Amino acid sequence: MITAIITAVIIGAIIGALARLVLPGRQNISILLTIVVGIIAAIIGTFLAQAVGVANTPRIDWIELILQVAVAAVGVTIVGSLSGRRR
Repeated sequence: MITAIITAVIIGAIIGALARLVLPGRQNISILLTIVVGIIAAIIGTFLAQAVGVANTPRIDWIELILQVAVAAVGVTIVGSLSGRRR
């Protein structure tokens, strides 16, 4: 159980960081929120990949990873716009 939580946090951080890299400009979102958005996006992206039928491939699931990063990018954009501009 603890291993699954640690893995989810690591994967969430990676997916969230990749999402922030593909977005232009600076996002007003904390690292913790980036990880949370990344975790949620990883789950949603996996479900989308399973729905499309590309979740189980013999090697690295590139399409699933792209879906996860795309969902995370949308999530980071939404969370960043909700938090507003800081002065």
